[in-house]
Amino acid sequence: MEKVRIAVIGNGIIGEQHLQNYAKIPEAEVVAICDINEERLNYIGDKYNIQRRFTHIGKLLLEQDIDAVDVCLHNNLHAPVAMAVMRAGKDCYCEKPMAGSFYDAKKMYETMEETGKKLHIQLAFLYSSETKCAKRFIDAGDLGHIYHMRSYGYRRRNRPYVDGYATKEFVNTTTSGGGALFDMGVYHISQLLYLTGLPELERVSGHTYAEIAMDEGRRAISGFNVEELGVGLATYKGGLSMDILESWAIYGKPFPSSVIWGSEAGISLDPLTIHSRRHDVETDTTVDLGQMDYLDHTVYADGAHYDNSQQHWVHALLGKCPLLPTAKIALETQRVQEGIYFSERLGREVTADEIETLSVSKALEIPNLAL
Repeated sequence: MEKVRIAVIGNGIIGEQHLQNYAKIPEAEVVAICDINEERLNYIGDKYNIQRRFTHIGKLLLEQDIDAVDVCLHNNLHAPVAMAVMRAGKDCYCEKPMAGSFYDAKKMYETMEETGKKLHIQLAFLYSSETKCAKRFIDAGDLGHIYHMRSYGYRRRNRPYVDGYATKEFVNTTTSGGGALFDMGVYHISQLLYLTGLPELERVSGHTYAEIAMDEGRRAISGFNVEELGVGLATYKGGLSMDILESWAIYGKPFPSSVIWGSEAGISLDPLTIHSRRHDVETDTTVDLGQMDYLDHTVYADGAHYDNSQQHWVHALLGKCPLLPTAKIALETQRVQEGIYFSERLGREVTADEIETLSVSKALEIPNLAL
């Protein structure tokens, strides 16, 4: 197979971004698109010269020449569509977060295992130069025993829809499942879990907040009922801990970088800095990420397989590189995020097993899925 033949389901803002990204990947060919909004479907089809257009997902999945399907729908639509894609014998790319609940994400993961199809979740931060470089230091053991990490994400006022951008489906649990933690926290938490080797969660405590005023008309239209600020503390097997602070809106200055601390050194991820002690002198070492990227595309040309999430996905389907375990990383990210929600609701710390027991499906019924 020289090219991967791809269909994109969901042609909104994110779906169009995916189409633009595929256009830059020579090994990818988008052969079909699908959207329930026929006007938007035809607009995107005409703009990107895609002739095969579907308003019915189930009918699209019958197309035998499609190798893979990219799911760009709202969170609570991810699980039913992704599972249908894999059961139709096609590999599946899915936007973040994995689903609207841990229960649904786990069903997706189990379907991947049952069908043997590939499931890839869009976790963009895994492909940043900072992540690639930090992973080299961590995998080499330079940090020693890693004991704490901090997941930070900051927006001063940038809640979807109520603050003027994106759509109302981002800010109510019916379609999104969650707020700041699901929208942006997924990137920061998954980055740290990936860098520390996907540790095993033991327990979580946390709180969520929605305190800052917003346009009341937009609040009513959107049904805003998600968090604008999520905070948490997660403890992992072996004593590793992670504190989490993720903001869509807050009266405060920008947060510092996400960090990882070990017994021999620490890493700040933005800007990437290695903190250590040499010859009994405290040192902060910066790195030349540009030179690293240059070498990764010349001397070590396989680095191009990890330029971004979609290119990595296509190259993995073509057998050029192993697929990163993004489905597992996204599943465990979802576990800790939902743990914060349960802790807030119950007023206490919750265990990893409790999260799995308490989680229920939030998947929506999709009328244009079943034939």
